[in-house]
Parts: sequence; C-alpha cells; structure tokens
Amino acid sequence: MRWRLQMLFQRKLKISFLFLLFLALLVHLVMDFALPTTHRSCGCNTKASKAVGVLSGSPMPASLKKLSLRILQDFSGSNGFLEKSSQPERGGLHIRTGEPGIQQQHEEVDQGARWTKGSKLAALFEHPLYNIPVPEVTEKDKLFVVNPTEKFSLHSSGSDEWVSSSKAETLLPTGKTAYDTYPTWLKFHIGINRYELYPRRDPLLPKLLWDLATQRIVSSVQKSGGTQLKLIMTFPNYGQALFKPMKQTRDQETSIDFFYFSDFERHNAEIAAFHLDRILDFRRIPPVSGRLVNITKEIRDITTDKKLAKTFFISPAGNVCFYGECSYYCSTEHALCGKPDRLEGSMAALLPDKTLAKRRSWRSPWRRSYHKSKKAEWELNPNYCAQVREIPPYDRGHRLLDLIDMAILDFLMGNMDRHHYETFEKFGNDTFLLHLDNGRGFGTHSRDEPSILAPLQQCCSIKKSTYLRLQLLATQPYRLSDVLREALAADPLAPVLAEPHLQALDRRLGKVLVVVGHCLARAGHQEKVLVDDVGSWV
Repeated sequence: MRWRLQMLFQRKLKISFLFLLFLALLVHLVMDFALPTTHRSCGCNTKASKAVGVLSGSPMPASLKKLSLRILQDFSGSNGFLEKSSQPERGGLHIRTGEPGIQQQHEEVDQGARWTKGSKLAALFEHPLYNIPVPEVTEKDKLFVVNPTEKFSLHSSGSDEWVSSSKAETLLPTGKTAYDTYPTWLKFHIGINRYELYPRRDPLLPKLLWDLATQRIVSSVQKSGGTQLKLIMTFPNYGQALFKPMKQTRDQETSIDFFYFSDFERHNAEIAAFHLDRILDFRRIPPVSGRLVNITKEIRDITTDKKLAKTFFISPAGNVCFYGECSYYCSTEHALCGKPDRLEGSMAALLPDKTLAKRRSWRSPWRRSYHKSKKAEWELNPNYCAQVREIPPYDRGHRLLDLIDMAILDFLMGNMDRHHYETFEKFGNDTFLLHLDNGRGFGTHSRDEPSILAPLQQCCSIKKSTYLRLQLLATQPYRLSDVLREALAADPLAPVLAEPHLQALDRRLGKVLVVVGHCLARAGHQEKVLVDDVGSWV
C-alpha cells in the first residue's frame, strides 16, 4: 500500500512540474506576440553611437578611438566626474555622454569650429566689431622668422615625439608641407606677431585646447618662483603647459578680511580669464584649458623634482596629497589632495622660452602698495594720470590705452593683483600687453572693487573699439554673461564658473559704461575720451 502511494505522489509531482513548464512557455509566447519588435531591441548600441557622433553599426574611425582613449584616461573622474560611467562599452571604450565639453572639443578638432544654431557667441564673432582688420604683418612684425624648408616628422618607431628632419629616418607623407608637420604648440608660437597673440579665427585654437586637455604628460616639475604652487608639465611632442591646481570650490568666495596679495590662485579663474579676454577681442592671454590630472601617475610617479617629490603623502581619508615649496600655502595644512588621486587644474599654453623670445617686465603705474596699511600714490593723488602721461612709454602710442584695456578686464574679473605686465622685447613699445597670471580673478561675486578702474577713471580715455564692444556686450543679443557661459561650456571642467560670477559680469560691465559716460559728460568732446582706432570700418 505504501509503495502505491509513493508512486502516485511521484506521478502527480511530475505532472505538476510539466504543467508549470508548459505555463511558463505559454506566457513567453504571449509576450512575444503582444509586444512590438522595436520595444524588445536593446538601445545600447544606438546610445553608444550617438555619444561618438557616428551611425549605429558603422565602424569607429581610428582617430576617434585614439581621442576617446585619452578621454577615458584623463577625464574619468574627480569632483563632478568621480562617478563611473554607466554607458555600455563599444570597441573597448567607455563612452561618456555626460561630458559635453569634451564631446564639443572633439567635434571641433575633427571638423573645425562649429557653433550651434542660435549661438550668441557665433553671432558675436560675426559682428563687424570683431572683423576689424589688423595692420599688415610684415617679416619684422613676426616674433619668429622660420625657415620654410625646415621639416618635422614623427620617429619611425611610431612614438609621439617630434624631431627635426635632419634627425628623422622617415620621409614626409606626400602632399604635406613642412609647416603641416609642426606640432600645434609650435604653430601657435610661430603665429605670434606684433599685433596679436593669436588670430580671431585661429583654426589652431580648438586643437591646441584639445592638446592641453588630453596630451600624455611625460614630465611634471614645480615652477620656480611665485607665491603659490604651480607645475610645468611637458608633453611627448615637447610642448609644455603651466598647471595650476584647484584650491577651492567654485562657490567659495574670498573672505572680505583677506588681503588681495594673500588670496588663493584659482584654476577656474585662469580658464575663464582666457575666454573673457577673447570675448573682449583683446586676445592677449595664452590659451587655457581645464584638465583632470591623476596625481599619482601624472605627477608623483614621473617627477624629477626631488623637492616636490618629498611633499607627497596619503591623507587620513586615503587621498593622495602634495604641497610643494612656495611662499604661501605650501604646507600640510594647505595641501592639494585628489579624490582619491584625481585633481582639477588649469593647463595654460606656455609662451616661447625667454632665451628664444625675450620678454620685458613692466611695473604697472597703478600697482598697489602691497602693504597692510600704506596706500600707493595713485590712491592719494586724483591727478595721478597727468604724471603718467609724461613718462615713457605712456607719453606716446597706445600703451596707456592698452593698460586701460587691462584694467577693464581686471575689474570684470575682480582681479586686484596686477602689479606687473609683460611685452615681447623684439617689438619695443609698439605692441600689445600680455595679460598673464589671472588666478586671483573671480574670487568674489557679491561685491565689486571700483579702485581697479582707477586708470580709466583718472585718465578718462578708452579705445573706441573697446568702448563699442562693451556697449555691444551689454545688449540682450550679445549679453556678456551669456556668451561667456557658452564659451566655458566647451571646457572639460564645465561648469567653470558658478552662476553668480557670470551675473556679476553684467553688473560690472554696466559700471564700466557708467564711468565712461561720466568722462564723456565732463569732457564735452567725445574725441577726448574715445580714441579712434577703428576709422571707417564700423
């Protein structure tokens, strides 16, 4: 009897199991027939294709693979970019659609600079005020006169290093001129002339910014001198950049009790200053790009600077930190720490070495006293500009007007630390001023410093072209905050500035125009205030 009951139980169990299998199969068949095919297909490949700008199923270009590899290595995370990508892999690459600045820079490198429809920045650069021609550039107006037959080529080993053709074992590809073989940084140096650091529509600019953000770093050493830590970084093609690390977050304001000469130098201020300088059409700041650096692999492990190497340590939180040697903020209390070893910074293209292109340093007539209680002469004498106008090189040419341009740039940024400026010695006094070292800008947005405008207020002179552009940037179609926001959106570290800093620009621009308006009202004659440098072009 027991045996029969066991057999009956086993038979019922087998029937129940088969019934469940049949039911599951039936459910799958119903789902397959009920849902459309398009809803069942995976969108992973489509998303990955859109992320790199190619059609789904089409082969990825070799150049895109190389550029994407650099993105993967250099922009995989810090601060806002610490999270791992959730995008699927395609061709072994992690495609990050969350970094619009990198994607835009990549498109500019491959296809040239393109602006989206309705771009205020594109419209600004098309305006007649941004198409006033510079004087004809002769040989004596160029910083370098190069031998057009001198060629550069890659090592036959396939490395990224550039060498002179006299040492190269390989021949240039057919159709390439010698200039085509130069690395971008060298083309930038060759293009410098008496009138501008780079042209308005410089096709090299997107590529140079891309190189600063992605080129492999082969050497990192601390820059000598200065009050705060800065690094000189070298690339495989012998290009170099000045790296300023992040010291404070974007929404931190400088304390009202800080003296200007002890303020932090901000990496994002260097990036924003370059784009603002370009928007004002000065073009006197070398190109700057943001970059995410691996402290371990791209600084500590490759540095030959023994003093710098001694300052690395692991923080209690497990982050890699270092502090270097400098006059201010170089101690364990002010160490620069990664998350865990990723650190934001600005990468500024270096100017030609001073042994090749000498530069002269000039003390600004409106230099601050850098004393905690004493004031400078210009702060006490309202007629100070009359004295300056009698002193070379401010007694002739456009040097004083260029200095006023620089004061306007500094006021917009809130930079009080402009004690010196430089010029290329080859061009004498008849050339533009270099707007270098802008890290102390964009420290405050809730208050303005009117004393920065002292050169404009006391001299009551301004270039007509500068004044007209400022007026243009105060109008809705070309609002300064909008065009700068758009320009900074292309940087790998976007957003570069906190929104209150962008809004402060519009407020400060209005104050500059008010100062000029007061000068015009007092002068009576427009020609005394607005120095015509545009003629009949506008």
